[in-house]
Amino acid sequence: MPSPSSRKLCLSLLIQLCFALVSPASQAQLAAGIKYDTSYPIISPVYAKSGMVATEQALATQVGLDILKRGGNAVDAAVAVGFALAVVLPNAGNIGGGGFMVIHDSKSGKDIALDFRELAPEKASRDMYLDANGKVISGKSLYSHLAVGVPGTVAGMDLALRKYGSMTWKDVIAPAIRLADQGFEISPHLAELIDSSKNQLGKWPASKAIFFKDGKPLLAGERLLQKDLAQSLRLIAEQGPSAFYEGAIAKKIVAEMQQHDGLISTSDLKNYKAVERIPVRGNYRGFEVVSMPPPSSGGVHIIQMLNMLEHYPLKEQGANSAQTLHQLSEVMKLAYADRSEFLGDPDYYKVPTKALTSRAYADDLVKKIHADRATPSAEIKPGKPLPYESDQTTHYSVADKFGNVVATTYTLNLNFGSGIVATGTGIVLNNEMDDFSVKAGVPNAFGLLGGDANAVHGWKRPLSSMSPTIVLKDGKPYLVTGSPGGSRIITTTLQTILNVIDHGMNVAEATISPRIHQQWMPDQLRFEKGISIDTLRLLEQKGQVLRPAATLGKTQTIQIMPQGFAGYSDPRNPDGSALGF
Repeated sequence: MPSPSSRKLCLSLLIQLCFALVSPASQAQLAAGIKYDTSYPIISPVYAKSGMVATEQALATQVGLDILKRGGNAVDAAVAVGFALAVVLPNAGNIGGGGFMVIHDSKSGKDIALDFRELAPEKASRDMYLDANGKVISGKSLYSHLAVGVPGTVAGMDLALRKYGSMTWKDVIAPAIRLADQGFEISPHLAELIDSSKNQLGKWPASKAIFFKDGKPLLAGERLLQKDLAQSLRLIAEQGPSAFYEGAIAKKIVAEMQQHDGLISTSDLKNYKAVERIPVRGNYRGFEVVSMPPPSSGGVHIIQMLNMLEHYPLKEQGANSAQTLHQLSEVMKLAYADRSEFLGDPDYYKVPTKALTSRAYADDLVKKIHADRATPSAEIKPGKPLPYESDQTTHYSVADKFGNVVATTYTLNLNFGSGIVATGTGIVLNNEMDDFSVKAGVPNAFGLLGGDANAVHGWKRPLSSMSPTIVLKDGKPYLVTGSPGGSRIITTTLQTILNVIDHGMNVAEATISPRIHQQWMPDQLRFEKGISIDTLRLLEQKGQVLRPAATLGKTQTIQIMPQGFAGYSDPRNPDGSALGF
């Protein structure tokens, strides 16, 4: 008998196949005026009247829902979910990493971007991952203590709760402590992730003590107990963030670094600060898109791509038609080329955000796109925006009855980050330093290129693709979404927005629709199962270099409607859930 998660995944694949079979007619049929009624739903989201939570792990979703039911607001629930995911989604949820949060605050009507991205240690230097011959040392920025950036999650959650929450620090951490202390049953999906990461986890005694049993990775159905993590969470609940950045936990993290030639020092932890930034904003077909600014590249390039895509009649062309996918691919190439050159930590590099998100710049870029021919990535260079100046990660979304919504994406970088648990803490440490450009022209773990704007520097934040995003309609929240997926985060979030706004899909349909991804270099249009063979042939004829992909992102999406909420957790992760009341 297949498990519920297996049945959920099979249903998703079946629905994706249905999307392919009922894909829009050929351009000739459209030209002849033939139209199809696509208003009926083929799958429905979860509906609720008073609040909604969508995460990649059902236990964490329940934690957030319980907070809302107790009268907490969306920020209270988001902070509680953040700590809970550090326990039940140990490959990505974290207090040893960092991330971003975008909030719509109903009282003030303000949109807020919180940056709790990791920082490079003060002693980090530009060439720290190169050998004497200037070559990148394999694995040094990924699986060593030098890969670890100063964690920001605890500071970020504290900032969010203090300024925009309504519940106590102890109340929102209590569910995570209970889950860590009492344990939970490992799902088949989590067991697969532990097994696939056994080499890096098995290298370190503190990591092996948590995720192994009798010398082997934990199996599905076994219980994951995290007593050290429970104690760390208790200290944070009782003493506040100072326990992590100055107290007993800080001392254990620094001792771990000193024992293995890592760089994080007492002063690095003590001086860490989460930052409130101004979100990036854009308009698309009458909707306002609010997303994360640098050091995220996500918001800038989502708006840049939407500005270009507004030139095309996507609704009439149809979702996942050859013409629509060709235009998407070409737009993605142009945006990712700019990402390689112009994006970095705004505290160290003047990012031309206003220029990159300007409509005039998009109008200029879109002239480079040919209707029937793909431009090879080698022929595309970063643009000139200045004249226009005037699986590893997890996302969750929360909406409450008061009108507040929260989009949060945070990460350890790769699955289980560096694989290193700071001895005595139970805390998995990130390998976020790989998100810097360790050497110009050398791709990171996600194949992304970078240059001077994202070079390693002490106390600098590495560039990210994380894209927590809120869409407003008439100034009120309409959609809240985001995704994990490294370089694929930006394009996954983009396609979710397009599916709802242009193609009239509900959030469930928008989620399960097959996706594509193109990131300029390497020159490959990656596609999920469910894109029709006819469409792929037409794309090949246009010169697109096609490559199949397993999964592209795992969205957690909520739509806010006059009658309540619609939520959906991406079945590409079988452990996720959306719950409301």
